[in-house]
Amino acid sequence: QVQLVESGGGSVQPGGSLRLSCAASGSFYRINDMGWYRQAPGKQRELVATITSSGSTNYADSVKGRFTISRDNAKNTVYLQMNSLKPEDTAVYYCNVEFNRYGYAAPLSSWGQGTQVTVSS
Repeated sequence: QVQLVESGGGSVQPGGSLRLSCAASGSFYRINDMGWYRQAPGKQRELVATITSSGSTNYADSVKGRFTISRDNAKNTVYLQMNSLKPEDTAVYYCNVEFNRYGYAAPLSSWGQGTQVTVSS
């Protein structure tokens, strides 16, 4: 089992910045892709950004140029720096980690508990 602890959410005015963190711990021998997703009220969960173990990144068009995903492999932590925040970025943000665990042939996936981000004046 892998536990993901998220932090860094909160309330901010439009144009402001927040940095989310997600630390993974537990039973695994390798972490593969790490990512952030978000879910606004009444909407489906959507991809925000992902990063591979080698550092390749992928972003939703809506956040390109404003958000930056990064990771610290030594700390098993993924970050999401969010700049120029807009009201439409308001959502619960979830981190997701794909990992390999002994005894399992295929990679497994785990989700964080979610952290609220509210952008409002």
